[in-house]
Amino acid sequence: MPSPADDTSLEHGDADVDDIVRRGPAGAFAVAGVATLIVLAIFFAFYFFAYLPRGVVQ
Repeated sequence: MPSPADDTSLEHGDADVDDIVRRGPAGAFAVAGVATLIVLAIFFAFYFFAYLPRGVVQ
């Protein structure tokens, strides 16, 4: 079995990693943004469809 040092696909590995890191964590921010929007949508749906129709508590 060849060792990882013999693998020819690793020749440009450092350059690829540097390019990926340089672009930043855009995917992580996208996932966090979508998750935040989902939580806000659930909150507003609960507020408008469950809380407001009950009226003022006396």
